[in-house]
Amino acid sequence: MHPNALDTKQTEWPFFWSSGDLSALKETSFTLQEGAKYRLKVYFKVNRDIVSGLKYRQVTYKKGVRKNTVVCMMGSYGPRAEEQEFLCSVDEAPKGMMSRGQYVVKSCFTDDDKNIYLSWEWILNISKDGN
Repeated sequence: MHPNALDTKQTEWPFFWSSGDLSALKETSFTLQEGAKYRLKVYFKVNRDIVSGLKYRQVTYKKGVRKNTVVCMMGSYGPRAEEQEFLCSVDEAPKGMMSRGQYVVKSCFTDDDKNIYLSWEWILNISKDGN
């Protein structure tokens, strides 16, 4: 399972992540324009057992203070040979002068049994013009 792209309305597919070393994402920052709408697109593969109640969870922090928590219910999936795709609902980047700056985002995939399948951190910068 790997998050593959962050889809924004302002550009087509600006960020790509692979199933490789996700710890490198903690060193890399992604920039969005304030108020931009975006969606997370996930490609994943279920190999052995049925995954019941798969969820994507994202907690956003600014200067150590939790600002936002998003939980996206993906559903239940059985084993398949091919990759499956899920598109999370649209979210909006914070906007306004006080919302600009750097955010630490902690993301993970869990199921109903509280099994954590993948967990990683990444940096999101919110700027006035998206640069």
